[in-house]
Parts: sequence; C-alpha cells; structure tokens
Amino acid sequence: MSVEPGFEIPSWEMPSVSRERMRTMAAILRDPNPVHWDHELCNSLPLGIGKRTINQGPLGLSYMINMLHAWAGPESVRRVFMTFPKIVLSEDAVTAKGVVTAVLDNHVVECDIWLERAGERLLEGKATVQLDN
Repeated sequence: MSVEPGFEIPSWEMPSVSRERMRTMAAILRDPNPVHWDHELCNSLPLGIGKRTINQGPLGLSYMINMLHAWAGPESVRRVFMTFPKIVLSEDAVTAKGVVTAVLDNHVVECDIWLERAGERLLEGKATVQLDN
C-alpha cells in the first residue's frame, strides 16, 4: 500500500454505542463507576446527559483501533497516544476517522486519528502504523 501525507484513512462507524457493551466492559475492567451502566444515576447528576450512560475511554479507543485494523491489518498498530477531551454517550452514532501526517522508513506512517459525533471531535490521538504487513 502506498500512501502520502494527507491520505484519508477509510472511516469506521459505530451506528449506536451500546449501553449493554458498557455494562459488560465495566465488569471486565472491574470498573465500579456507575456512570457506565446506571442510566437512572446519570439522569440524576447535573451533567445534562439525561438517561444516557458514559462510554469508557477504552471502548472509544477501540473504535479507532478497529478503523486502523480494517485499513492496515490486525498487526499494524505500533503506537497510539490518545486524549479524551469530551465524552461518548450511550446511543451515540460515532465515526472513527484519520489522516496520514507523515511517511517514515520501512512502510511506517504516522497518523492523526479521532472519534466524532455529528462532526464534533470527541476523542483525539496519534497513531504509528506499519503498512504492508
């Protein structure tokens, strides 16, 4: 695969972030924070999110990793650095997107990656990806 800086990575979509997956992930991660599974609690908090629960950061990151794997293969990701400036909520339709920012030696590229909801960036990061595995 040959790419240049500015190449847009094919996007990856999650049509609806699942509250059930958040509950399962909370159990797997042993994350006792009820904002990931208790919609009644979330409704009572002054967050303005109603009865929607808050997606765990690793789940949001996984959507971007899915995008990179779909594009370059399951063994392609070498490094990821993420920031979580905004929250992802249950029932959100989100899209993982990315763009190649640099081409290094040996078919390695650096990319800006992000997760967005209706054009608003929720999570942002950088990834180093090995092409042609």
